[in-house]
Amino acid sequence: MKSPLKSLAMVGLCGLVLAGPLAARADGDDDGDHDRARDLYERGEIKGLSNILAVVRAETPGDIVAVDFIRIGDRWVYRFQVVAADGRRRIVDVDAGAGVLIRSRGGDR
Repeated sequence: MKSPLKSLAMVGLCGLVLAGPLAARADGDDDGDHDRARDLYERGEIKGLSNILAVVRAETPGDIVAVDFIRIGDRWVYRFQVVAADGRRRIVDVDAGAGVLIRSRGGDR
């Protein structure tokens, strides 16, 4: 016979396993951004993320803490939030098609 504590632990573990995929999708359009970027990359309309990351790291050393894939005017843009070793946050926009820096701004804490 199973103990009530062991049964409760199993139910809780199953709940966590089943809730994981739901939590990953709860923030909205991230999957759509990923799919859109993959499709554009496969059609040759944008550069690979590894190339884009090299541009960002050369311009702004630090930890990349967020990435957004957005449309600005007629071009696709990767927008990175980078936190430098001194704690300053910068926003770096890179043209996804050309693979070149568009703008870098920030430096606030």
